[in-house]
Amino acid sequence: MGQVPGRQELPSTLERSSEDAQHTWIKAHDSAVEQYGEGERAHRVAYGALKHTHEKVGDHWERKEGGRRGPSDPRSARPREQGGRSGEGVDERASKQHLYDVARRLGVEGRSRMSKAELLDAVRKANRSRTRASRSQ
Repeated sequence: MGQVPGRQELPSTLERSSEDAQHTWIKAHDSAVEQYGEGERAHRVAYGALKHTHEKVGDHWERKEGGRRGPSDPRSARPREQGGRSGEGVDERASKQHLYDVARRLGVEGRSRMSKAELLDAVRKANRSRTRASRSQ
């Protein structure tokens, strides 16, 4: 069985994203397939690379504010063996104002009274909802 290039494995959230986001994921995926073989590990590596430069907004990925680079959540910052929870593509290092702006774009109600932690959770929830809705169309 041959290896499947990243372009054919592209997740739906990336199909709705910029070419830059797609290129980042595909390049990391294909490199991981060469090193580890096809499968879940190649996808994890590709998402880890993507989270260094992009964040999930609704049902797609966008470049991080100000071109900031680096892991967006505890899991991306550590080797898999050391655990950590996933930020689901939401950049935990983003400013509260940026998270507020994303929440506004996503139509999150009550955002003006939310703490940064509450905004993170609300954006994650809105992202999941938008992704589910996009997949069901």
